[in-house]
Amino acid sequence: MTEIQALDPITFAANLDALAAVLHACVADGAHVNFVQPFTIDDARAFWLSKVAPGVSSGKRIVLTATRDGAIVGTVQLDLDTPPNQRHRAEIAKLLVRPEFRGAGVARDLMAAIEGHAIVAGRWLLTLDTASAAAERLYASLGFERAGAIPAYSRDPIADRFDPAVIMFKILTDARRRAAESRT
Repeated sequence: MTEIQALDPITFAANLDALAAVLHACVADGAHVNFVQPFTIDDARAFWLSKVAPGVSSGKRIVLTATRDGAIVGTVQLDLDTPPNQRHRAEIAKLLVRPEFRGAGVARDLMAAIEGHAIVAGRWLLTLDTASAAAERLYASLGFERAGAIPAYSRDPIADRFDPAVIMFKILTDARRRAAESRT
């Protein structure tokens, strides 16, 4: 069974090494998540500390972990740091599942939980980008729609080539309805 937990600044710091290990394993397996080889565990730790920790501390980024048998096997983020005219929107970032746990429902559990956090935050439009056909299929099965593709969006993490990214979105209708009702 997968346990999902939202990290606060204290639990984030306590789980830093486990988060770095998940990211490192995913990049080593070829995940298109902004990094290229060589990518060390220290690089992974630095990412969490410099790019994610400030948002967790300010409340502008929600980080969830998925745990099985006491070990973190996946994570996802919800970026709430949007401009004033986009307070209805949030971005899904870094859905990461350790390679040995893929296909076991971990990503689905994380996405269901992060959607709940988006609704609580009053965000009814979710966006994301992906360079993986498998991830695109997963997101589509969860109700995300393809907005389009951008060619040569990012460098492949292993091969010396540039890959396209697919931009996707999902409208959380219940959250949108509640937001509209609160304005009337």
